[in-house]
Amino acid sequence: MAKTQVKTHPKSKASGRRPATVLDVRVSASDGGKVDVLSIDANSESFAEDFLYVFAKNVRAARQENKKLLGSASGAQKAK
Repeated sequence: MAKTQVKTHPKSKASGRRPATVLDVRVSASDGGKVDVLSIDANSESFAEDFLYVFAKNVRAARQENKKLLGSASGAQKAK
């Protein structure tokens, strides 16, 4: 019987500081306001870390907006 080999990959870094490969650009929105846009390179060596950073930033922004609009970071509150 063949031996099973388990390969492990190093864990991604925590998404604290913006990686140098993530571009942060401020653009004008259609309503005249300013919007920050984060972009990553799909062919980057550090794609996983870049994606994790951008995803965490988007989740943080969505939770802040939910808390401002609904009073709860996770969305609508349950009826009592």
